[in-house]
Amino acid sequence: MNIFSFALCPSSASFLSALAAFSILFTPMPARSQRETPPAPSPPRPARFPSPVERTLSNGLRVVVIEKRGAPLAVAQLLIKNGGEVDPPALAGVAQMTASLVTQGTATRTAPQIAEAVEALGGELESGASWDASIVNVDVEASKLNQAMAILADVARRPAFKEEEVARLRQQTLDGLSVALQQPGQLARLVAARVVFGDSPYGHALSGTPQSIARIKRDDIVAMHNKFYRPDNAVLVVGGGVNAEDVFKLAQNLFGDWKNPDGTLTAVPAAKVNNGNNSTANQTTRVVVVDKPDAGQAAVIVARAGINRKDADFFRALVANSVLGLGYSARLNQEIRIKRGLSYGAFSSLDARRDTGPFIATTQTKNESGAEVAAILVGEVERLATAPLAETELAPRKSTLTGNFGRSLETTEGLVNFVARLALQGLGFDEINRYVSNVQAVTGDDVRKFAGARLDVKRANVVIVGKASAFIDDLRKRFPNVEVIAASELDLNSANLRSAVANPAGN
Repeated sequence: MNIFSFALCPSSASFLSALAAFSILFTPMPARSQRETPPAPSPPRPARFPSPVERTLSNGLRVVVIEKRGAPLAVAQLLIKNGGEVDPPALAGVAQMTASLVTQGTATRTAPQIAEAVEALGGELESGASWDASIVNVDVEASKLNQAMAILADVARRPAFKEEEVARLRQQTLDGLSVALQQPGQLARLVAARVVFGDSPYGHALSGTPQSIARIKRDDIVAMHNKFYRPDNAVLVVGGGVNAEDVFKLAQNLFGDWKNPDGTLTAVPAAKVNNGNNSTANQTTRVVVVDKPDAGQAAVIVARAGINRKDADFFRALVANSVLGLGYSARLNQEIRIKRGLSYGAFSSLDARRDTGPFIATTQTKNESGAEVAAILVGEVERLATAPLAETELAPRKSTLTGNFGRSLETTEGLVNFVARLALQGLGFDEINRYVSNVQAVTGDDVRKFAGARLDVKRANVVIVGKASAFIDDLRKRFPNVEVIAASELDLNSANLRSAVANPAGN
């Protein structure tokens, strides 16, 4: 996001401050100091972004370039088309660790040398993994792109994975998990993923668990890199003040001799979801309470499977989620925070991944109101599917989406990220310039129908992490078949969430 500021000399600033104060003192105040309702949003403006151009190298590496003539910066992102969804069942977190470690030393550079070289260029080098991708990203002045991309190619292709770096990251990850798993909100999200996706690829923790991280060895990381970091499984996206032909030549020089290992990659198993009477899950929906007596608040989540990124309902889903829980003015925040004062904030999200991702509606509240808030979340999702949606409410929610979209693509890095995700999902680049019109085409009836067909609360799961004694009786009055799991007996490595010690019979 670009931030614009205006510098004034002290005397000018003092003069303007005095003038403003004078104006306030001597300007008559209107009869009503506040509007009863905010002004309607202005008509949307069509967005036009540079059209990417691309080539594919003989080894299968797809190279995409976005020219922004005159832009001072350039961003190069190497995207590997697999992430946490390919973690082996017992090694949750290995994709994340692999991606994080590629920048921590190569055959010819130590981690400090890499950091110093990037810093000398005035750039920034980052790496990490999401569910469907692993990335290495460098951001630098356009005139220094050649040197920066040489470093990017080195770390992505030839990481050393030194034992001391693996051990250091393992300990850092374990320390982070020890803190995160004490937070009701973090814990509730991990439990919700297991409830919705079970033991299928999206069910485990992307960051791993203390047990899985402790099991990950250097050999596991090397195996992950050898299998998935290959040119026919990668996309290189470069954008900014660059010339496309120059970038294609540079990519050929740096990546043209990158060889694919023998064999082809096997497809990732499809997500198995728990949405009530779902044949792939063969389960009923669940209401799960993780009893954490020391919790200062209860984290409440309503969760179910949502959509994938190629779903024909994608834009209807975006708008529906914006109405329900995107931002301060959305319904969940209005009902739970503003009207009832039960939380500092409530929101929803639809994570449209390569395969079906999760839909969640969530908030945190005092323990005593955990059951009440769960019922409100369910009720608001149901109201979205049953009640008419006025244009006066719909228009501002669509403007929120298009405004966020425009701001996210203001920077070169934001534009490169968006194009890289389109490439990952196999979508056309023309979607960049059709985003605003696609959002504006969604009607209130579209939202209602989508919510009724795709967000059916009868197939939603409820997860609460908190002090169960404060809300369990009320919860059982509102929801049937409540499961209570003591936090000390919770096992995030298992689809049923219960440790073998706590549940020796496997029930």
